Amino acid sequence: MNQLQRIATAIAEARLDGWLFYDFRLSDPIAYRILGLRSDELSTRRWFYFIPAAGEPRALVSAVEPSRLDRLPGDREVYRSAAEMTAGLRNLLRGARRIAMDYSPNCAIPYVSRVDAGTIELVRSFGVEPVSAADLIQRFEASLDGGQLASHRRAALALRQIVDECFAEIARLVRGGDHCDELGIQQFVCSRISARGLIAEEPPIVAVNAHSAVPHFSPTRENSDAIGYDDFVLLDQWAKEPGPDSIYGDLTWTAFVGDRVPAQHAQVFAIVAAARDSAVELIRRKLASGEPVSGMDADRAAREVIERAGYGPCFVHRTGHSIGREVHGTGANLDSFETLDHRILLDHTCFSVEPAIYLPGRFGVRSELDVAIEDGAATVSGGPPQQEIIPLLARYGS
Repeated sequence: MNQLQRIATAIAEARLDGWLFYDFRLSDPIAYRILGLRSDELSTRRWFYFIPAAGEPRALVSAVEPSRLDRLPGDREVYRSAAEMTAGLRNLLRGARRIAMDYSPNCAIPYVSRVDAGTIELVRSFGVEPVSAADLIQRFEASLDGGQLASHRRAALALRQIVDECFAEIARLVRGGDHCDELGIQQFVCSRISARGLIAEEPPIVAVNAHSAVPHFSPTRENSDAIGYDDFVLLDQWAKEPGPDSIYGDLTWTAFVGDRVPAQHAQVFAIVAAARDSAVELIRRKLASGEPVSGMDADRAAREVIERAGYGPCFVHRTGHSIGREVHGTGANLDSFETLDHRILLDHTCFSVEPAIYLPGRFGVRSELDVAIEDGAATVSGGPPQQEIIPLLARYGS
């Protein structure tokens, strides 16, 4: 069974009449990946491709770029004017009543919300009701094969090794009285990522003290703080192997530049780690019993731990995100907070688990691990998760 046949089967199982793919000037990269289209070719006009639950696919393309979908099977109609495009789209959807499109009602899941409101309105004007393709997208875009999951695990393991290299470098510089700051350590981590043959879309987060309470802090020459004795350090790094189908790893670890970790830092970390482990345990337990578990379920498991400890307002983001070819993938996120991600965590997918407590102006603790689901079992990537804040000067040499 080829990809289009699998898609048609999934559409029928979802009790839909078809899936309408639409693009304007590369506005929907998901469509290109699922359909196997090249995105490096000239694409300046709107095209539509409809895969019905039964029957042959159909395409609608512009006369300016009539060969845009020639790689795909099925009949094609060519339009010239706006009126011809509207008539052609009506014909493309003939007989359909409910179809999937790459959008999300109320933009609840922005990762899959690729179709503009005007196009949705046009489809509805034909008496056809679009529904979100979010579940289908996860099945055909976020589902990973064995080789991809292996590439993810290799990346996560390399990142775990870089954690030790990074923290050892901080300890060496501080002990020796050499200058050490957030930007310099960020550059060090980038060099270690490159040395392992990995790539990343963006540089890692290196945040000290109050900066660690800013979830996506990014050091620059203007804002980079020095790192020295009795400082708290957060390292969040992500990378993958080169290649279009390689999958990211994404880990966050924390450390204290001293021989002992202060009591409050240790207490906050313990709460965050318990929240992290609660989400992982729920996922494992549900999978073992054959029960479905959603991204919302996993988020609530972590969030409730932090709320019970009295830090609910200090956990300002979702518990985790899908991981794929991009570090933030298109599968289910662990989220009942920023969005309501009802999607089920599917087999052969990968995601982060990263609850946090942020105390503005003081420090923030985030503990992030990656989980891959393969053959009904959830495993943590990159080795055992962090169990305590690392006291750098006690742990890394003398």
